[in-house]
Amino acid sequence: MVDSESSGRDSRAWLAFRMVLYTVSFLAFILVVVPYGFDRLGETAYPRAENPWLRPGPVQKSFGVLLSVGGLICYLVCSLWLVIVGKGPFVEFDPPKEFVATGPYRWMRNPVAAFLIVTVLGEAVFFGSVGIFSLFLLGLPLAQLQVTRVEEPRLSKRFGETYIAYCKRVPRWWPKRPRDDQPVPYV
Repeated sequence: MVDSESSGRDSRAWLAFRMVLYTVSFLAFILVVVPYGFDRLGETAYPRAENPWLRPGPVQKSFGVLLSVGGLICYLVCSLWLVIVGKGPFVEFDPPKEFVATGPYRWMRNPVAAFLIVTVLGEAVFFGSVGIFSLFLLGLPLAQLQVTRVEEPRLSKRFGETYIAYCKRVPRWWPKRPRDDQPVPYV
């Protein structure tokens, strides 16, 4: 017989392991491998050696670092919030078990995706990369498609009217200060 306290610790440890594994794998792919490939493609079309305007100076590099680090920190905070409050990793194939409409999710519905895009923009600015900037531009409609065609239909199906009411109240991409008189839905 397994006591509930040790099984609770085991499930929290398993959740933490899955979150770290998903996060590191995903971020390594999305913020290192893919931008590197896009940077190489951009370098082919617009070589930095031939285009001095693509060689960032200290101000541009500083701004790029601020965007990237700020976006990444916000991404991680929003992801962690989703894991802790939602009781599950934040990926489509292993979704949170609880509906989350608190914290950063009171301000906007998709802060994880939004801050990931900001992080990629920061990389483009830091490196002065036409290729990574192209990835940023490509990421905008792809994120919109993923959210509207995959994520939102699944969440509507899982959480029903609660999620539909949330969508009417909370913007998808641009943060909006929540009104204190708006109830926070719980499932």
